[in-house]
Amino acid sequence: MKSFSESYKAAGVDITAGYAAVELMKKHVARTMTPGAIGGLGGFGGLFELDMTGLSHPVLVSGTDGVGTKLKIAFLMDKHDTVGIDCVAMCVNDIVTCGAKPLVFLDYIACGKNVPEKIAAIVAGVAEGCVQAGAALVGGETAEMPGFYPENEYDLAGFSVGVVEKERILDNAAMRPGDAILALPSSGVHSNGFSLVRKIFNVEYADIHRRYDELSGTLGETLLTPTKIYVRPVLALLERVDVRAVSHITGGGFYENIPRALAEGCVAKIEKSALRVPPIFPLLQSVGKIPERDMFNTFNMGVGMAVVVPGEQADEALRVLRAAGEDAYVMGEIAAGEEKGVTLC
Repeated sequence: MKSFSESYKAAGVDITAGYAAVELMKKHVARTMTPGAIGGLGGFGGLFELDMTGLSHPVLVSGTDGVGTKLKIAFLMDKHDTVGIDCVAMCVNDIVTCGAKPLVFLDYIACGKNVPEKIAAIVAGVAEGCVQAGAALVGGETAEMPGFYPENEYDLAGFSVGVVEKERILDNAAMRPGDAILALPSSGVHSNGFSLVRKIFNVEYADIHRRYDELSGTLGETLLTPTKIYVRPVLALLERVDVRAVSHITGGGFYENIPRALAEGCVAKIEKSALRVPPIFPLLQSVGKIPERDMFNTFNMGVGMAVVVPGEQADEALRVLRAAGEDAYVMGEIAAGEEKGVTLC
């Protein structure tokens, strides 16, 4: 007998819609399967067989995050197939800063009403993010919560686990003045600062399809651009260069995230003139009348990741990153200082 509850459906939860969503998402999940992934959807837990080849002291590294209020843009645009990339990116980009390779990912979708096609579109984005990161989507959960979320809204969060050889965990102990700070360009606002973005543009009441001369697409299209995933280029760099530290530039911008990876006695000197700032940021600053300090303390300002390498290895690092598809560039250097921090020059 198939699972079905008329009473539960009358309360607002249609479990058959959940089954339909699973069927629609299976083809997307299949794209993410990597060696080690065991089984498919429908179990109580996601299984992954860890390959210990070449690892003498494996360390698991985990990360979890959500998409935040950027989802409001997806609701307004009625476009749901890219926010899953953001969800994956926010987790795996954190993991790779430790030098770890992401292995598995799980998602959690909570919604007011389970519309199978919408849920499948969300998972399609999650799957695309997993493919970009080289992680297997081994499970997830969709919770239909009527009365808690509006029918046309949802929340999306995720969780990832990676592995790194203990001796290769990134350690900033070797960082010294003269090291180069490389910028890995962002794709735009990524998934942080959207409470401020939404306030600046008053997006719930503005024309989300409005075109600004500064932008190549509509406001909504620009804001919904998915977060870039840096796993493959960073892992490639770790094989070739003595990377001192990696910072994922998320909420808190330069001033919060770069110091997290600095060694004691080191400060980061950033050359503002070197930064390649996408047009969305000057537009945000102009429309919202936001002070420069707040811009750099909220947004990534065009830098998705900051990577510190020895100064003499900077050219080789740039070659490796560009070969991996990242148009990286030098944006500053490490200097001596009593207190860890960032200076914009």
